[in-house]
Amino acid sequence: MLLMSMMTNTGVGAGWTLYPPLTLIPYHDGMSMDLTIYSLHIAGISSIMGSINFLVTTYKMKPSHQTLTSLPLFCWSIMITSLLLLLSLPVLAGAVTMLLT
Repeated sequence: MLLMSMMTNTGVGAGWTLYPPLTLIPYHDGMSMDLTIYSLHIAGISSIMGSINFLVTTYKMKPSHQTLTSLPLFCWSIMITSLLLLLSLPVLAGAVTMLLT
């Protein structure tokens, strides 16, 4: 969908930061900015689902006699990264949604 937004008449001219003055309707009245924002939402949803998958897999696939504190460092790093994604992506999705209005 992100590639489709570049193939419209005007394209996405807001840069990689999506800075608000460049994303307003006077600058982009076509569907290019909307498709870009929708594709960022889809990418965020897939990242949230992937982080939930990592958290559940790390918790459920550990041996029954092993506690969470005795997990290897790699498992802890995956769990912390997934937790940070779960906390930050909804906030970023809200900020991207505000670009639509």
